[in-house]
Amino acid sequence: MSPLPFDQRDGLIWLDGTLVPWAEAKLHVLSHGLHYGSSVFEGERAYGGVIFKSTEHSQRLRRSAEVLDFEIPYTVAEIDAAKELVLAKAGLVDAYIRPVAWRGSEMMGVSAQANTIHLAIAAWDWPSYFKPEERMKGIRLDMAQYRRPDPATAPCHSKAAGLYMICTISKHAAERKGYADALMLDWQGRVAECTGANVFFTRDGAIHTPIADCFLDGITRRTVIDLAKRRGFEVVERRIMPDELSTFNECFITGTAAEVTPVSEIGPHRFTPGNITMTLMEDYMSEVRPRAQAA
Repeated sequence: MSPLPFDQRDGLIWLDGTLVPWAEAKLHVLSHGLHYGSSVFEGERAYGGVIFKSTEHSQRLRRSAEVLDFEIPYTVAEIDAAKELVLAKAGLVDAYIRPVAWRGSEMMGVSAQANTIHLAIAAWDWPSYFKPEERMKGIRLDMAQYRRPDPATAPCHSKAAGLYMICTISKHAAERKGYADALMLDWQGRVAECTGANVFFTRDGAIHTPIADCFLDGITRRTVIDLAKRRGFEVVERRIMPDELSTFNECFITGTAAEVTPVSEIGPHRFTPGNITMTLMEDYMSEVRPRAQAA
């Protein structure tokens, strides 16, 4: 990834229907999305010049906005086309794509029904979320201080920017202690997810993963579950308690940025990346790349 700050890079960003120079894609400091978290986003990857599950991401972006009580003024097809345009103009083949929508600055207060809804899309080179040498031997996770909120208290099924505040705090705390990320519990103290990825465990040849009812049911998560079932692996979605961690053999996390990444450690618990993890890593890359090459 380029060492340049994101506001100082070259290129074009799609902003409200127009391609603008990267440095000119700005919002006012009194934008509602900045002050009140009325913003939603997506993280997507392109492989071989094709954005993986682009339409699913665009659909989720619009649903996320609806949960936050606003409507993005572009159809799924228009968002898909804008992403393709940004990718083409950037001249990137393998890339990370970031659409983001937010309430503007017409009203500054909790109530903001009259605010314009903005949409921006950028793309850049982002090879791996974790250092390659760490990823192959398994990353180390700390236990996060903060928990995923009760779904009765937060819009947990929206990919809303505000929900990531505690994720940033937790990841910073973990990195200061030498870990790559942190495992978060849910509001009742059960295993939930990492700060930006879903988590899976293996035991006796079966795969176990938490029920996604108070955190985002990731598109990569669902893809990997499908791949596992194709392989004949049993996938059990259930409540997982922290005291079970010592009973699992393998652990891995999934997400657009993380893809499929093995885990070697969660606090005092140790895991050995094994056959299931490595098989799903390979299957995931095969799933995303041949589609790109065939398109």
